[in-house]
Amino acid sequence: MRCRFSIAVIGYLNLLTLLASIPIIAGGLWLAKTTSTCQTFLQKPLLIIGFIILFVSIMGFVGACFNLVWALRIYIVILILLVVALLVVIAFGSAVTCRGGGVEVPGKVYREYTLDTYSGWMRKQVMDLSTWQAIKDCLVESKACMKIATWTPMDYMQRDLTPVQSGCCKPPTSCSYREGMARGQDEDCYRWNNAESLLCYDCTSCRAAVLEEARREWHKLNIANIVVCVFLVGVCSIGYCAFRNTRREVAERRHGLMSRVFSQWDYWSRKRYNRRYHLCW
Repeated sequence: MRCRFSIAVIGYLNLLTLLASIPIIAGGLWLAKTTSTCQTFLQKPLLIIGFIILFVSIMGFVGACFNLVWALRIYIVILILLVVALLVVIAFGSAVTCRGGGVEVPGKVYREYTLDTYSGWMRKQVMDLSTWQAIKDCLVESKACMKIATWTPMDYMQRDLTPVQSGCCKPPTSCSYREGMARGQDEDCYRWNNAESLLCYDCTSCRAAVLEEARREWHKLNIANIVVCVFLVGVCSIGYCAFRNTRREVAERRHGLMSRVFSQWDYWSRKRYNRRYHLCW
């Protein structure tokens, strides 16, 4: 009875871990496809961990259904490794996204972003030309800048901007243009172009804005990762207890079988001895 209960517990736990892998995979896919960030370098660890959890859950189902102790042992070990890997991803994501946030612009609601305020690993992700070209094409297709194309100077004073709109859709506030010539120390002032397909997509402020969007989304995913990690720790603890009960039941079953074999052997041995004893007398 206890063995069946343990197997049922492991089966339900595998169902829960299977369900836990769904938000991880969905979060990675959403982070890769969302048009607000247009970056794909942070979702890879999530997708890897999510698919591994999915695979391990299926393996746990097989072990529970066929009562394979060795499969359940491997399942617990891999689940522990997954918890460790998820903790590493959380720590790494927190470390590389702890910097940034932008700076306030006097008299404005929105913030502006500079590339040097972000970690070196994040800056490296947007400095590659081929990678940035793909991100830039995604930004153009997202039409984020079309939403503020008709804004008046008063709108810029009173309304907020997303990081992409602030860094990619307008020149830096410090820029001053006279007779069509840029006046300012920021190099992005010279990269600005009124063409809809150009704007400030080649500005360093646009790269910084993409990193800011990624930083915000990664913080949200970190919260989900922490919840999933705590859940997996609980699943691993309960699963280990169920695994021990299953192993104990299997051992007791084998011991009972051997005891019956030896009992039958003793019975026939005594009967043979008694028969020889009566023949001698």
